[in-house]
Amino acid sequence: MKKRHIEEAIMLLLMRAAFILVSFCLAFILFTVISKGLPALNWAMITEVPKGGYYLGKEGGVLNAILGSLCLAGGGTLLAALFSLPLALYLKTYVHNQRWAAVVRLALDVLWGIPSIVYGAFGFILMLAIGMRASLLGGVITLTLLEVPIMTRGMDEVMRMLPAELEQAALALGATRLETALHVVTRQMLPGIVTAVLLAFGRGIGDAAAVLFTAGYTDRLPNALLRPVASLPLAIYFQLGTAFPAVQRRAYASALILTILVLATSLTSRWLARRLSRNVIK
Repeated sequence: MKKRHIEEAIMLLLMRAAFILVSFCLAFILFTVISKGLPALNWAMITEVPKGGYYLGKEGGVLNAILGSLCLAGGGTLLAALFSLPLALYLKTYVHNQRWAAVVRLALDVLWGIPSIVYGAFGFILMLAIGMRASLLGGVITLTLLEVPIMTRGMDEVMRMLPAELEQAALALGATRLETALHVVTRQMLPGIVTAVLLAFGRGIGDAAAVLFTAGYTDRLPNALLRPVASLPLAIYFQLGTAFPAVQRRAYASALILTILVLATSLTSRWLARRLSRNVIK
């Protein structure tokens, strides 16, 4: 057997081992969440807010945390998209492979790797500087900072896959760089852009550390930008921290709800990418 065949066999074995390991970890996490959370999941958990004595095992649900997470992640994703899309288009259309583009991409990679608790601490310091208390707006701003590098790098990698001939053809026909970015790059890469947005949303909705100091927590439904808001990750944390088994089981039910939301986001991104790709030139 030749050397390259041995190397191929070893690499194939390593890839299969990695696939089995990742699949096992995913299956174990899902099994734990479903087996412990499903028995405690009921209609009241989804449709009611915590009532008096909820954290002692009495009636109520986590509707406040569900809606709070959707508001936090939705607002953060919307603001992040307003910054990320222009930045990704600028990197693709104007600077492309210049040294400045490499510096910006490196900075975004570093920001992507920063722990979310650091973003939470930075957001908290920023809120203190401007006199803002823990609120929905503070959580949205912090999640925006967290999602911008994720979303921008996702869009950037997708846009770099665009065939150079399409851009050159648009420029040869007299289109400006801005028109090329808006009408060629954006339209052709729309499936990947949507996927990057939804993946950043999935990261935002499941993050607890970034909103721990900035969004606060409350048993009320979100009703104002400058008031505290609950979130599912923090609801899970607080419920697991109690000494009552019934409340701890509800924590796993909350984790199951969060898992379903993240899974629905992933499936939606795949469905939209497949549907939007019909109009892409291949």
